[in-house]
Amino acid sequence: MIGRAVAYLRSHPFSTSFAVLVVLTGLIFRTVAGAHPFWLAASPTAASDGMWWTVLTSLIVPDSLIELLLSVVFALTVLCYAERLLGSLRCLAVAAFTGVIGVLGGIAVQAIAESQGQVWARAAGLVLDPPVAMIGAVMAASAFAPVLYRRRIRLIGFALLLMFCLYGGDADNLYRLVAAVIGLGVGALLSHGRARQPWHRSSYGEVRTLIAVIVAVTGLGPAIVLLTGVGIGPLSPVVAGLRGIDVGQVLTHCSGRITTHCATNFGSGAKPLLMSLVPLVLGVIAAIGLRYGRRAAWVLAIIVNASMALLIALSMGANDIRHPIELAALNRAFPGFAVVAVAIPVLVCLLLILTRRRFDVRVTRRAVWRFTATVLIALVVLAAVDVVLVVSSGGHLGFALLDSVRRFLPVGFGYGNPSAGLHGVARAVRGALGPVFWGVFAVAMLRLLMARDAAAAATETDRYRELLRTRSGTLGFLGTWAGNRHWFTPNGRGAVAYRLISGIAVTVGDPIGEDPEATARGFVDHCDQRGWVPVFYSVHADLLTVLREFGWSHMPVGEETVVRLESFSLEGKAWTKVRQPYRRAGRDGLHTEWTHWKDLSPVRVAQIEALSEQWIAEKALPEMGFTLGGIDELKDPETALMLAIGPEGELQAITSWLPVQENGAIIGWTLDFMRRADASMSGVMEFVIASAAMQMKADGATIMSLSGAPLAQAPTEDGESESEQMDEFLAWLGGALEPAYGFRSLLRFKAKFNPEYHSLHMAYADPGQLASIGWAVARAYLPRVTPKEYVALARTLSGAEN
Repeated sequence: MIGRAVAYLRSHPFSTSFAVLVVLTGLIFRTVAGAHPFWLAASPTAASDGMWWTVLTSLIVPDSLIELLLSVVFALTVLCYAERLLGSLRCLAVAAFTGVIGVLGGIAVQAIAESQGQVWARAAGLVLDPPVAMIGAVMAASAFAPVLYRRRIRLIGFALLLMFCLYGGDADNLYRLVAAVIGLGVGALLSHGRARQPWHRSSYGEVRTLIAVIVAVTGLGPAIVLLTGVGIGPLSPVVAGLRGIDVGQVLTHCSGRITTHCATNFGSGAKPLLMSLVPLVLGVIAAIGLRYGRRAAWVLAIIVNASMALLIALSMGANDIRHPIELAALNRAFPGFAVVAVAIPVLVCLLLILTRRRFDVRVTRRAVWRFTATVLIALVVLAAVDVVLVVSSGGHLGFALLDSVRRFLPVGFGYGNPSAGLHGVARAVRGALGPVFWGVFAVAMLRLLMARDAAAAATETDRYRELLRTRSGTLGFLGTWAGNRHWFTPNGRGAVAYRLISGIAVTVGDPIGEDPEATARGFVDHCDQRGWVPVFYSVHADLLTVLREFGWSHMPVGEETVVRLESFSLEGKAWTKVRQPYRRAGRDGLHTEWTHWKDLSPVRVAQIEALSEQWIAEKALPEMGFTLGGIDELKDPETALMLAIGPEGELQAITSWLPVQENGAIIGWTLDFMRRADASMSGVMEFVIASAAMQMKADGATIMSLSGAPLAQAPTEDGESESEQMDEFLAWLGGALEPAYGFRSLLRFKAKFNPEYHSLHMAYADPGQLASIGWAVARAYLPRVTPKEYVALARTLSGAEN
């Protein structure tokens, strides 16, 4: 462990040296003990007095022990990452350049604002802040990062910087923001001419993560101000209003002092603080649920942000947050702050609305009713207690009923003397009603977000998994994925996984269980009873016999490739295209890991997510689902992973494998997820699959399915379709989508493993409904496609037609 730490530090000489320098300067100038060496700090005053060295010293001297610790941690983690991307010498040069320009730019902005009479500019204080240079270097280095990390660094970084500037308002955050912008420009110049993928395209899981972070970050600035009592940014008066602080007193106190701690805490007691934290806590809870795609969290986030925008607007209009005498002072101090204060939660709402398709994981009705009952009972009981306390102290019943609503709002939203006439325990009880209610609400919401989603809670998935152990077929495990419904035969020995889309029930592969033909008949009857249109999709030829008896039509929709492991070998001419990359990988120092998601280290998880996001960003069209798995499907405990690891520990490729079971035993595996890094060894995927085949063979498996290739046909097959026109259409569609998804090239790749070919078919009762069926299948593959992505798809198809 110690050896690894030493090697890590040696491989990052600039970052390590910078961390050591910050420690030494903090000790030498005693800032860690509370000293304030103003002659080393940057500010407009220092610049006007000719103290040119402060532009440099402000970048290497921490202003406190806390900043020293944070700077060292930042240098040894994030800055080290930037150094790996840029190289040590270039990282040093970029940090110095962006740091100096960031300080100079910050001084200029601060001086201009001060000349305009801005209170925050005079009160922002002096700057000793090593993170300024580090943030500039990290933003510049982001231009060389993989898509996943480039996107996260920039979106999360700028969101944090903006929130701290808007609420905290001190000069440190201003200088950091300027350095970050400069770093962004420097990174663009350094990476000019370098091939890069668009960073705006991402998986559904990554979108959820980023939206969750933005929702959480927008509450971080207010939380810091509320908890520390320090805040002189443009939006700090709104925070003061949330807590019932005398804004006029804050402005008067701050305007005469040049100190970062001029904004002291004027709140009164714990109750105002707790109530002011309610929207921020709910925002964090919503962010937790958004990370996992919960629709309830999406609704909560919308309500919280919309309520904040409405309450802020109404309270300002009614002079609740500020008295009329303070109006002119606030407008002089923060021109247009009211618009910004309302705009932030409104913009968050718009962002949530635009990405609503990403948050579609719903819970059971029982969980929703339990949450609703809990919240309503708590509200009624606590409001009744409030009314009783007010009336018993001599208050009017009508006033008590109306004023009871204010117990559940932040203190700044509304005046009044709610506890007049109450003393002792009664006063304390009434003051605690609001915090108690929101505590109950928060706990109930967390329980709702942690409840199992509707598909999983119905126990159908568990029953389906048990049945898979009897006879799953090579594609049966796809039926366990989220979004599928399950129908079972009356005796429970057969089942069908399907998607119900606009009244069309599209199956996910063949029926499973003891008698697939009888199960198919039963499923057709089940659909007829409910007025649904049954469609058997991605089924093998064995099932077509019974479907032909119904008078159904069918067409090929893909090709599955199956390798019999007893015949798998790397010897002979037929295996040359697999043997050569396999042996090359051994010479290049690659090795494989057969594992499961739950056994992965955090580092390996991060590598997989980054590799997947890079792959998605390279695609012109949206990520597909239905019979094609993504990152979420890798996390199933029964899904196996085969990783290719490079000589430096880097992830070069990943494949996932779904179990094929019979009579309770695993007899084979089906390939699903495939991703390779851009810088991976040529032929790495052949190496991974060959290694997986050897692992399976050693474990006693007999078959390895390389899964289906949609819209692709084996070179020796005619297709066996009953519609020549549909054959032509599918051939055209496969060619149109080939540049984006590569289904045909994927089939050619799988041919290297000398597989058996098994056509996959779609069977349907009424050819007149083909248009509706095609739309349902398209929606199954692209369930969350956006209008913009529809446009991209249309352009792809029209380009193929031309």
